[in-house]
Amino acid sequence: MTPPINVGVIGYGYSGRNFHCYLIGFERRLRLYGVVTRDPERRRSAEREYGVRVFGSLGEMLGDENIQLVVVATPHDTHAPLAIQAMEAGRHVVVEKIMCMNTAEADAMIEASRRNGVMLTVFHNRRWDGDYLTVRKVLDEGLIGRPYLIEESLLGYRERIAPDRWRSQMKQSGGILYDWGAHFLDHAIQLARAPVDRVYCLATRRRGEVDIESYLRCLIHFEDDLTFGIELGNMARIDRPRWYVLGELGALTKTGVDPQERAMNAGDIDAAVEDPRDYARVRTVVDGEVRDMTIPTLRGDWKAFYRNVADHLVDGKELAVKPEEVRRAVAVAEAARRSAEEGRSVELHV
Repeated sequence: MTPPINVGVIGYGYSGRNFHCYLIGFERRLRLYGVVTRDPERRRSAEREYGVRVFGSLGEMLGDENIQLVVVATPHDTHAPLAIQAMEAGRHVVVEKIMCMNTAEADAMIEASRRNGVMLTVFHNRRWDGDYLTVRKVLDEGLIGRPYLIEESLLGYRERIAPDRWRSQMKQSGGILYDWGAHFLDHAIQLARAPVDRVYCLATRRRGEVDIESYLRCLIHFEDDLTFGIELGNMARIDRPRWYVLGELGALTKTGVDPQERAMNAGDIDAAVEDPRDYARVRTVVDGEVRDMTIPTLRGDWKAFYRNVADHLVDGKELAVKPEEVRRAVAVAEAARRSAEEGRSVELHV
């Protein structure tokens, strides 16, 4: 394709405005062209903040032949139908995480991409989180030996969860595993070296005003005997480390959340700096002796996502986030929901 590629974003909520519209602006081969939102105030904000055309529906936007790439940044249960509609109209598509609600939807999306000869990818920007990149580097270098347990957690306390927000409704959002947890599922698939063989998940609800979970723990077991644990909660007054990894030679622990979101919301993602107190700590065997060491965090780079999209569309380079890979994460999420509902481990071979 010849740049700049005109991009239309569906949705001008937190994700559409703060993430997609902002990050697209850093890639010179992409041009933010239009925004779809039904809210009149958000339409005025999009025009004022980004100088884009605004549309009331995806159908209206697809009527503009200038649009070449569509970004779906809407509630989770709308991802599949909107993405498929855009691909059937011959547009390339970026869809927010989680890709969709189940594997049947994922299969339909992938088939629409193949049938129409268009790109489909998923916004897993947290593959470019500094903490994930650091953990991956430690594992790839064999510093702690072969890993047998990887745990990723995000626990905090929210005084109140608004019941009228779509993220508070299981039918629309899929719950906390389909929100932040979608990134953890993607990390699990990326870090493991073998297929999944079973999933166990427990969840509890402690807030009567919403039907999403207050706490969730999911254990994903892989065929090579690696276990990946995911822990999420919104009623925890004391958190846990973001990462806890055990290997046959050593262990790693790391605190803190990647600082890019905070810096981005302040208007300058490049100003993101991590507190050194959150650097990874490793205890492992080096030259026959047990040693403690601190591992400085690699710099995260969310801008790499849209840079790769442009590389793929303009130069034909390999797509970083392939929908077939993300389908595996959707399958795990689907199995986890079933496990939590039925109170048992669910076999899964993906």
